[in-house]
Amino acid sequence: MLVDDILRPEHPDASLVATRPVTIEVRDLSKSFAIPLERVDSIKERVLHPFARSETRRLVALDGVSFDVHRGEFFGILGRNGTGKSTLLKILASIYASEGGRIRMAGRVAPFIELGVGFNVDLTARENVILNGVMTGLTRRQAEDRLDAVIDFAELEEFTDLKLKNYSSGMLVRLAFSVMIQSEAEILLIDEVLAVGDASFQQKCKDVFHGMRDSERTVVLVTHDMSAVEQFCHRAMLLDRGRISAIGEPEEVAQAYLKLNFAHAPDPGDVGAEGVGGGTADVRLVETWMETSSGVRTENVEFGDRVSFNAIFEATRQVIQPTFGFLVANEDRVDIFGFGSVLEVPEGTPEEISAGDRIRFSTEIDLRILPGRYVVRCWVHREYNYGNVVLAAPHVLDFVVYGTQPGGGYVVLAEESHATIEAGDS
Repeated sequence: MLVDDILRPEHPDASLVATRPVTIEVRDLSKSFAIPLERVDSIKERVLHPFARSETRRLVALDGVSFDVHRGEFFGILGRNGTGKSTLLKILASIYASEGGRIRMAGRVAPFIELGVGFNVDLTARENVILNGVMTGLTRRQAEDRLDAVIDFAELEEFTDLKLKNYSSGMLVRLAFSVMIQSEAEILLIDEVLAVGDASFQQKCKDVFHGMRDSERTVVLVTHDMSAVEQFCHRAMLLDRGRISAIGEPEEVAQAYLKLNFAHAPDPGDVGAEGVGGGTADVRLVETWMETSSGVRTENVEFGDRVSFNAIFEATRQVIQPTFGFLVANEDRVDIFGFGSVLEVPEGTPEEISAGDRIRFSTEIDLRILPGRYVVRCWVHREYNYGNVVLAAPHVLDFVVYGTQPGGGYVVLAEESHATIEAGDS
């Protein structure tokens, strides 16, 4: 199984976007919720104690948050669960009211926050698309004219006249995303609900994002996917306990996010060829190394040699359906290629690891990357979900490729090319 998004193009120049007018202005935004300490589960309890006042505690979701987003900017919002990301997005979408501060937004807003929000499940897809278009300011004729484009992108031609209550979650998310991108809204608010789509639909969404990042539309994306942040965003913001912990370059904010989640993960430069690392309480990386085809450990490889990457992991808690992935990057931090695997178990055995289990990872590769120094990064995910990370180690191994192999780009593919002269008519 290959790691998602092996090759990532450079994201657009953030300095150019910063010169554009501000589209979203947020100042001193605050929001809290009253969480009951006692749970009332039955009508009988309410009838017997109608005037009973349950105790509550105050949960601060946002505490004095201030930032600007410029027109045409692709802006990422990161943070651990419960840090206020979705609350912020819902306030921007006018789903929640804030308790303090102010928001100024220049343009029409299209939110894509929760699955099926804004849809009537007792209506068909056709009726929902037209109704949604009218609600966003289109005439009925304009909404009808966009129907085919919406249904075509969502790949729901055979289900246009089926009521949404009979749709699967994947069909709903495809329809909702398609409605959003076909709107004329200048500002798009997108939550991590994209993760429920299948692999082919997620790729279609990423293709759309590629087009959006250089457009005049402003996109605010809440995500746990660091590759998406680094690939699409001009800037990113990290929320921690309702406050802004970091804001700026996507790579720097993504690194701050990983450090926040994995305090024991090794920092770049701290881990040498032996790869002794750390991790979360669930999995730790014990060792990683590279071997030649003759089984000798090495840090220097000649171009084209066949090598094996090896790693030993140890589980400290149960992890269901683990996925092990690696990315190889050059000195300029450009990811060159990735590799990985799910856990291989005998048929009929649960796909999980338990506390104390040691896992040996190994893969063989013909190393046809251009000469230079490279670094290896490592992730472990649970439940086959790239957003559900249990280990993130940004620097577990480095090695050097030497040789005189010429070529452009980063990878030289094994190929057979021919150039011949065909007989002319003379």
